[in-house]
Amino acid sequence: MGKLPRKPYEKELLRLQGELVKLQEWVKTEGQRLVIIFEGRDAAGKGGTIKRVAEYLNPRVARITALPAPTEREQTQWYFQRYIAHLPAAGEIVLFDRSWYNRAGVERVMGFCTQEEYTRFLHQCPIFERLLVEEGILLRKYWFSVSDEEQERRFRDRLDDPMRRWKLSEMDLESITRWEEYSRAKDEMLIHTHIPEAPWYDVESEDKRRARINMITHLLSTIPYTEVRRARLKLPDRPPSEGYRRPPRLDNSVPDAAASLS
Repeated sequence: MGKLPRKPYEKELLRLQGELVKLQEWVKTEGQRLVIIFEGRDAAGKGGTIKRVAEYLNPRVARITALPAPTEREQTQWYFQRYIAHLPAAGEIVLFDRSWYNRAGVERVMGFCTQEEYTRFLHQCPIFERLLVEEGILLRKYWFSVSDEEQERRFRDRLDDPMRRWKLSEMDLESITRWEEYSRAKDEMLIHTHIPEAPWYDVESEDKRRARINMITHLLSTIPYTEVRRARLKLPDRPPSEGYRRPPRLDNSVPDAAASLS
């Protein structure tokens, strides 16, 4: 299957983003709570997809959550505790750029958790997610799949691109040498957490454009949202002047750097 051409991709993406705005308004009006989990290999296209999903959404309604490594205090808490603080209230959408599944992936492979903590996670995670769904939270989980060859190619692109170099860490590079370990960890994770109440959905992401279109289309198809009729807005007439005069501009205005471009 070839790479999706740019023009049809951009046209369909814009249409889907319009539908995401409708979904947002429905979530806000109906007081729904939506959680979308983005997981997968490093450089599998999660970040780019999240960016396109959130591009036209109201950041007061839809927010991206990407948590750093836990603090010393958080390490003493119940594992799911710090994620609970970021769950949505009524009328909100949360996009998790990685989530509690860190324990089943990087923490497991890199030895950042004990065997006991890992086993407890696999037992508790399905229970935790069933509780979220029973509470009425709409939970969607997407796994972005990419081949080892394509992942390495994307890593090399980042190494050579100063604008994207920050996306690459020593941990990312080590994932190349631990490909099979990550594969086994993913397989075991799916066995325990692919449950009817909160199933996983696999996104083939060799082609980033195709992955974005497919993921957003699927998300929209799983939620029974409807278009919310909004009241028409009308700009009021500007009132007549009451004699206000603008004072002189500040002396420290920013220089007109754009003038050199013309």
